[in-house]
Amino acid sequence: MRVALFVTCLVDQVWPTVGVAAVQVLRRLGCEVTFDPGATCCGQPAYNTGYRGHAARQARQWIASFERSGADWAVLPSGSCAAMVHHFPRLFDAEPAWRERAERLAERSRELCQFVVGVLGRDAIGAHFAARVTWHDACHGLRELGIRDEPRRLLSKVRALELVEMPEADSCCGFGGTFAVKHAELSTAIADRKCEAIAALGVDCVAAADVSCLMQIEGRLRRLGSAVRAVHVAEILAGDAP
Repeated sequence: MRVALFVTCLVDQVWPTVGVAAVQVLRRLGCEVTFDPGATCCGQPAYNTGYRGHAARQARQWIASFERSGADWAVLPSGSCAAMVHHFPRLFDAEPAWRERAERLAERSRELCQFVVGVLGRDAIGAHFAARVTWHDACHGLRELGIRDEPRRLLSKVRALELVEMPEADSCCGFGGTFAVKHAELSTAIADRKCEAIAALGVDCVAAADVSCLMQIEGRLRRLGSAVRAVHVAEILAGDAP
């Protein structure tokens, strides 16, 4: 199966090991992986702040990139960006041809865990990660794409990993893109509540499927003096040891 990997801006600029890990996981599962550095941003920041024209231009880049790739599926290590792809069609209400192309991409796009479990039908992929790990449900992946069981199934099959369920795992981390900038004090208070829940579990790592959430959580954990690490699910599934 040929897969077009869209690594997202934050992975590319801040946490590139996630992109490398995603490639390793997909190749381990027998996929041929393509990557187009010209795809750039999915347009979510522009879309969420009302700049639909800017978002549409960025959406066109992704649509054209996927079409050039000849891939069967587009895979993203981010529920947030994967959810944005599903909003692409509504950017082209006045452009039927582009709307049709956007719908095709949305139909063939999946978040990484969603793709591995739902499309490839796999949960045990031979990963090893010796740590006590808790899971944070990122808002977009959970509420817009319905991703909940897939990452837990994958983590439960990782050798030497102990999965510890967090109370209110589905509560927000407080990031929310520009929300963290516009409402910094409220964002911090929400993050602190999440960090308190993590600290009470005695875990080594907190895992999630979105780098944005992990940046927010890890930033507060460090400022609070916690030794708990923030790890993307792709890094765990690639077998990287802590």
